[in-house]
Amino acid sequence: MLTQKTKDTVKATAPVLAAHGYDIIKHFYRSLLGTHPELKNVFNMRHQERGQQQEALARAVYAYAANIEDPSCLAAVLEGIANKHASLGVKPEQYPVVGEHLLGSIKAVLGDAATEDIISAWAQAYGNLADILMGREAELREQRADTPGGWTGWREFVVRAKQPESDVITSFVLEPADGQPVVNFEPGQYISVAVQVPRLGLQQIRQYSLSDAPNGRSYRISVKREGGPDPASEGYVSTLLHDHVQVGDSVLLAPPYGNFFVDVNATTPVVLISGGVGLTPMISMLNRVLQSPGREIVFVHGARNSAVHAMKDHLRATALRHPNFRTFTFYNEPLPQDQAGRDFDFPGLVDIDRIAGAILLPDADYYICGPIPFMRLQHDALIARGIRETRVHYEVFGPDLFAE
Repeated sequence: MLTQKTKDTVKATAPVLAAHGYDIIKHFYRSLLGTHPELKNVFNMRHQERGQQQEALARAVYAYAANIEDPSCLAAVLEGIANKHASLGVKPEQYPVVGEHLLGSIKAVLGDAATEDIISAWAQAYGNLADILMGREAELREQRADTPGGWTGWREFVVRAKQPESDVITSFVLEPADGQPVVNFEPGQYISVAVQVPRLGLQQIRQYSLSDAPNGRSYRISVKREGGPDPASEGYVSTLLHDHVQVGDSVLLAPPYGNFFVDVNATTPVVLISGGVGLTPMISMLNRVLQSPGREIVFVHGARNSAVHAMKDHLRATALRHPNFRTFTFYNEPLPQDQAGRDFDFPGLVDIDRIAGAILLPDADYYICGPIPFMRLQHDALIARGIRETRVHYEVFGPDLFAE
């Protein structure tokens, strides 16, 4: 338990750390990865290069300090971190190493302003947070290991099918090399994929939402090619998967994790709202929920145009077969052929006000996935329409409030 003096010290110094947060975290990563280069196999090096992890972790430090009197406010965030860490294979012995370099960076950047009392208070606060996360991560790993088809660590899988879904998204069906069953998952969860990236000389790990209903035999992920025409902007792993990983090749997978998933036992309506590649966990939710006859489902999706709209044929065919399922599609940059064929319902960005009568359903749960600005916009629009916060669920790609 943290003493009140420790809490007061952390709260009092939080604004100072926030003001120097980016410099502290930049120093932290440089120190940590310089001393322990093996951790480059765990961290997302593209996010490192772009400064995304540094910024996210700086926000995290401030958020933890701001809520230190009532950490329950961060319960959902901490649950998300624990799931990500379990999926990445973060080990308990790595927490003291991270703490040592974080505290050292606070001292290095703040200098004499970082007194012994301040460093001691932050050390206790970090230790308390680490204990919470390590305990929950151990529970998650144990749950996966004890579930039929489950495992811990990395397991070899073979690519059995590779299917382009749009100009930028490709699906991969992965089966275990040992031919044994795989653990089921909650629709909306993700798996971690580990591959060797030759240009870095490192292993890199990425987390991809599962994009089909569980079947006990295989997993499907649908990967967006990240970056633009400049090779320096390419996603290390997405480019490798798209261009070099073929049917018959092997990858390493961690078991499914994640705290964003649909309640498959409920009978109330489900509204799925996605932008871009954010539709991948929604397809998993949709395919599973449709196995419960009669449950009302509405799928709202936004894309630039038909060229990048993945799985549109699947959605169209599914709507024809299931009278309890409706779709609404927004294209903000429709192609000429889209205009002629009416492959979409509305031009522009997803606008809840234009379809409010179809999606504001009694006791519905709303699931949102896509770029962060997209999710904020849809979340705020739903809340403004009177939807309770507890009914709105969302998934964040990349570095979250707390970075892994």
